[in-house]
Amino acid sequence: MMKITLSWFVALLLPSLICAQLSGKVGPLTTRASKRTKVCNVLDYGGVASKTSDIGPPIASAHAACKNGGTVYVPPGDYGMSTWVSLNGGSAWALQLDGIIYRVGESGGTMFAITANDFEMYSSTSKGAIQGYGYTFHANDKYGPRILRLVKTTNFSVHDIALVDSPAFHFVMDSCSNGEVYNMIIRGGNEGGLDAMNIWGSNIHVHDIEASNKDECVTVKSPAHNMLIENIYCNWSGGSAMGSLGADTDISNIHYRNIYTQNSNQMYMIKSNGGSGTVQNILLENFIGHTNAYSLNLNSAWSSQSVAAGSGVQYKNITFSKWRGTCMNGAQRAPIQILCQEKVPCTGITVEDFAMWTESGSTALWKCANAFGSGACLAAGNGGAAVASTVTVKSAPTNYAAPTMPGELKSLPLTAAIAIPPIPTTFFPGNVPASTLLGH
Repeated sequence: MMKITLSWFVALLLPSLICAQLSGKVGPLTTRASKRTKVCNVLDYGGVASKTSDIGPPIASAHAACKNGGTVYVPPGDYGMSTWVSLNGGSAWALQLDGIIYRVGESGGTMFAITANDFEMYSSTSKGAIQGYGYTFHANDKYGPRILRLVKTTNFSVHDIALVDSPAFHFVMDSCSNGEVYNMIIRGGNEGGLDAMNIWGSNIHVHDIEASNKDECVTVKSPAHNMLIENIYCNWSGGSAMGSLGADTDISNIHYRNIYTQNSNQMYMIKSNGGSGTVQNILLENFIGHTNAYSLNLNSAWSSQSVAAGSGVQYKNITFSKWRGTCMNGAQRAPIQILCQEKVPCTGITVEDFAMWTESGSTALWKCANAFGSGACLAAGNGGAAVASTVTVKSAPTNYAAPTMPGELKSLPLTAAIAIPPIPTTFFPGNVPASTLLGH
């Protein structure tokens, strides 16, 4: 095996890079208890605990009454929802979802669209959930509404809830800042377009999340700055990613660590085709994978994406560190693939302490093109003439073996109901979640 070392430049950069990911405090500005000095129970606003009811209008009415310093409370019970809600404005309020909301309506759009400051969405029992029943759309080869979208929301947290079987995306954070998302489970069907979590904005901490679906696990979009994403369990998923990226890409100071991925398309993919702008100061460390098609995959001419305006996204100062485990077939799909464009080469790339082996066959490939830095198949220097390199690894690295996780899935249905699972208490081997579930 080729020994992989940090360049002196990246060794100097790394400590400041790690510290720089979050730029300030995340989460609500006021306490959960202070928000409960005024409680607006949806049952007092016309709500009925029934799967055939429509809890949408009562939630909207409760929000109007409690959006400036209060808690909208959905007590334990089953509730139907056919009217989607846009909960805009307000400050220092919470949505306490202790019941289970079942999608009944057939409209597109988003079931819950929220814009707020100093906001918290949670279940005090850790049993609150939104069941999207997406299979009724997917059985007819259609998509339906998204479940949850936060738009320009600041100083917020979302935790202790389950999002299940969305007819489209499950959870989107659109232009949000100073947020914390944790202790959640997301389960979706066996199809692309059912992303678990997409994020763009600034200063966001995502941790202790399990996602099962067949598209994005926890993915960063542009623009994005100062994000820490850790202790993520991609349990039969498309895998986590950055992209797809196009014109005017602006991403910096992103740190993923302690990411466990099994039976997924990739452990991590950075993807673009054409485009412009910059991705810089990225650290992807302590990844464990098993039975994934791809492992480390950076592709700046990704053919599954339409070509965007521009000569290419500039990738620089990206470090991949401490990767362990196995891939499906290391000769068919290289566990290291860093493919950059000749006109816009990748620079300052570092691969170190990388130990992945193949589950099928006896060799694994490392493929690089127009990628400069240190380690693996990377070329030395900072760019220049076109260069491509393929390294054939013929023996297993001594330290590739990695632990597995409980509850590993092999499949979920697309055209049948998906059960609401409990939120787990472990998201990465050997790590304890940062916060205990509220219901424990």
